[in-house]
Amino acid sequence: MHDYSMLADSDRVLVAVSGGIDSLLLAWLLNHWQKKAPIGYSLHCVHIDMGIWNEEMEMPDPVVKIREQLEKVGMSLFVERSLFLSEAERTCFTCSKLRRKQLFDLASRFKCNKIAFGHHKDDLLETLFLNMFYSGNISTMVPRQELFEGRLTVIRPLAYIEKEEVETMAQAVGLKAVTNLCPLAGDTRREEVKEMLQELYKKIPGAKASLFAALGNVRQGYLL
Repeated sequence: MHDYSMLADSDRVLVAVSGGIDSLLLAWLLNHWQKKAPIGYSLHCVHIDMGIWNEEMEMPDPVVKIREQLEKVGMSLFVERSLFLSEAERTCFTCSKLRRKQLFDLASRFKCNKIAFGHHKDDLLETLFLNMFYSGNISTMVPRQELFEGRLTVIRPLAYIEKEEVETMAQAVGLKAVTNLCPLAGDTRREEVKEMLQELYKKIPGAKASLFAALGNVRQGYLL
């Protein structure tokens, strides 16, 4: 937070809560830090409901479970129904793009100048390799990114924290991930890259730390 000046006095922060353990911990963290921070800011937790769940499913509505998780830590949830996509149009890319657009619209509606995402260190490293393998560029998600000429800023307060640490902290404060009903969950290019990196970390001790350090140590004179 300090390295990237993520929060300032009077900020209005939209917290994107998917129901995964990362976004739930993010909401808890910002709420916890709010109580002791030397600045004042407001939090607005929102969830984009994909509309997959129905009453015939032998499981509770994920939206209800997400709201229960946040209520545990004294936070409320605003739910917005996702924009409709036909089955032919429904890909990870198009779905993600639409969700991002809706979050930008919600930030404008709630007069928020910041959007907080729960991406952590492993997400940033996986994105680096995804972009190299499939997009032909060297880039990743950054901890802080200004958009629309500075009118909106994306922040990722968990950027220095590994997935394993996220899960440990979430367990310590009593948070549990809510099941993702997306039929493509766990069967994506990101999952393939994640498995590849896990094997790499096993073979090369310290590889994760070195790769993450490399993101901030780019020697442009030695690139094409």
